[in-house]
Amino acid sequence: MQPTELPLKDIHLPDVIGLWPPAIGWWLLVLLIPVSLFASYRLYRYLTRKTAVKAAKKELALIKLYEHQDTEKKLRELSILMRRVAISVSPRAEVASLTGREWLAFLDQSMTRAPFSQGYGQLLTEAVYRKELPSELEITQLIRVCEDWLKAQTRSTKRK
Repeated sequence: MQPTELPLKDIHLPDVIGLWPPAIGWWLLVLLIPVSLFASYRLYRYLTRKTAVKAAKKELALIKLYEHQDTEKKLRELSILMRRVAISVSPRAEVASLTGREWLAFLDQSMTRAPFSQGYGQLLTEAVYRKELPSELEITQLIRVCEDWLKAQTRSTKRK
């Protein structure tokens, strides 16, 4: 028999694999990437908030420890510390521009009473403009109010 007479058919290649619909792995990847980005963002916020409050507690303990430090410097350091922690635990756009009564009202939001607007916390904004510096007792009370505020931030971190 001649090769030209054989009843053979030509080789047929399979159809080209199309791009649509994607395989299941691509669908999972599309879902996994946003979920993992969101989870890592939340984890980052949780960890930085927690560490900011911890560091602030240590710094507040140092401020409290230095009794020989002058009152004006203690007030300045307390004010800076409170501002830094507030910016760390809350959105910067909400906190950074607050001054005076608005700042004290913001600090009071996480407290049960209003120790900043109506108590010793007023020293954070008003002590600089007084003729006389606050007494050591007033500074001690202000430090206690700041400690309570930091504890309230720790509790709100655990709730979220």
